[in-house]
Amino acid sequence: MSGEPAPGLVRDWARERVLVTGAGGFLGRHLVDALRARRPAALLAPKHAELDLMERATVRAFFASEQPTVVLHVAGSIGGIAANVAHPGAFVYRNVVMGAELLEACRLAHVRRVVVAGTTCEYPADAPLPVAPASLWSGAPAPETAPYGHAKRLLFVQGEAYAKEYGLSVSHAILANLYGPGDHLDEARSHVATALLRRCLEARAAQAEEIVAWGSGTPTREFLFVRDAAEGLLLAAKRDPNSAPLNLDSGEEMAIAEPARRREVFRLFVDRIELRFDKVKTGKKTKCPLRSGEIYLRTGEGTIFGSISRGDWRSFEPLIAAVVDAALSPHAETIVATRVAQLSA
Repeated sequence: MSGEPAPGLVRDWARERVLVTGAGGFLGRHLVDALRARRPAALLAPKHAELDLMERATVRAFFASEQPTVVLHVAGSIGGIAANVAHPGAFVYRNVVMGAELLEACRLAHVRRVVVAGTTCEYPADAPLPVAPASLWSGAPAPETAPYGHAKRLLFVQGEAYAKEYGLSVSHAILANLYGPGDHLDEARSHVATALLRRCLEARAAQAEEIVAWGSGTPTREFLFVRDAAEGLLLAAKRDPNSAPLNLDSGEEMAIAEPARRREVFRLFVDRIELRFDKVKTGKKTKCPLRSGEIYLRTGEGTIFGSISRGDWRSFEPLIAAVVDAALSPHAETIVATRVAQLSA
């Protein structure tokens, strides 16, 4: 029929029934907000109680009932390095099952378009910087997060296989380390930037003279504002033509110590404070960016499908917004008070 969207790539959000998995999570909430502005025919953002991705019957019944045409998969069992080290079996099992069952349900329900959010934990620990999709299979992920990284790799392999055998249109977007409003405050689940901000809150509450961060501060991260990540995933749904992995990043990295030492962050809470890195708790080297000028979708060939201009964020306004968001969270006071009590014991 003339005017119908071509198979695969999204042409008009107004014609799509869009399912967002993990809609209640950090990235998921911003993705739902970005989709609302595009007014899809249906926006499906079920809570965990409504759609448990670990339960095959529940997943397939949901797809049969709601008939999504586009699926954006950002759900997952996630955590910081400590959580990954403590629960490697749980991380690999839950992420493998969720991803496998979801893609199979997409195949059976003839979903036209799928975008999967990947992680820089998929990359080899010794991948050359800046990392590129071509290096994905050049070695094993860092041991601290290897089970999680392998689970996400397997999801890419499944998507690639389903594209080849069944014609399922799948993109695998590997995201940089996220930061921004709404991140988890608890120590086990927070991302790097938020973890540093939390330590700042704790230091203020405890009237401490220093903030202690893990590692040496020299390993690099690429940071990505969460709202740009959401926009990038929607861009991938419209522009990425194949199942090859792509990086959602701006192509710049910085040492962890650099954002941690920005006075714009600390001055909101303390006048004088020292930052110390605990090298006994060694940091993991990961890859993906924080600057912002433009956020690119990069494939192995370096093709750029589009960009999202967000201006110059070198002054860290979004990071400061994240601090304020954390400080105003209804849970922040309780979390900080509990942590301070533990430190004082």
